[in-house]
Amino acid sequence: MENPFKRINVEKNKDENNQDNLETENLDTNSENTETAEENTEEISRDNKNEWQEKYEKLNNQYIRLAADFDNFRKRQMQERESLLKYGAENTVSKLLEVIDNFDRGMKAIETVDDCDKVKECYNLAYKNFNDVLNKIGLEVIKAEGEEFDPNLHEAVMQTPTSEKPENTVIAELQKGYKLGDKVLRPALVNVASPE
Repeated sequence: MENPFKRINVEKNKDENNQDNLETENLDTNSENTETAEENTEEISRDNKNEWQEKYEKLNNQYIRLAADFDNFRKRQMQERESLLKYGAENTVSKLLEVIDNFDRGMKAIETVDDCDKVKECYNLAYKNFNDVLNKIGLEVIKAEGEEFDPNLHEAVMQTPTSEKPENTVIAELQKGYKLGDKVLRPALVNVASPE
């Protein structure tokens, strides 16, 4: 008769061998899976690295181009500003040359003239020409006399009590005021009516 304990031990040994085999197979499978996962991770990591490297290079190139464009723009603006400061009055001065020519002609004309009316006529022509040129440039005389006092355009240096004119009306202009476009270059000095 066979020993029952021996059979149990044999079966137990078989089970243990099977379990060892399973564990070995699982370890082999796990190590293969781990190796595959590591290879996939490395491949994904390389792909991501390449993708990010390409994006970085693209953005860096854009930044370099933008910085160069801005530097060129800044240099161009500086040159234009210097040119404007240096030659900004060129247009105005070239228009005033006509006035200088008329003054020169007038001076030559009055050298031989003894008649005061001729001198006056030459002066009036030159003065009119000078004002015409200034008007073309954009210079305007500020209207004052008879206008309502405006502190933006007029500077009151006197107040005269009167009942002939309404209160805050400019009675007299003591010095002309000028503006260039919308900018006041010099306010008109005026005498303003006040109540008696």
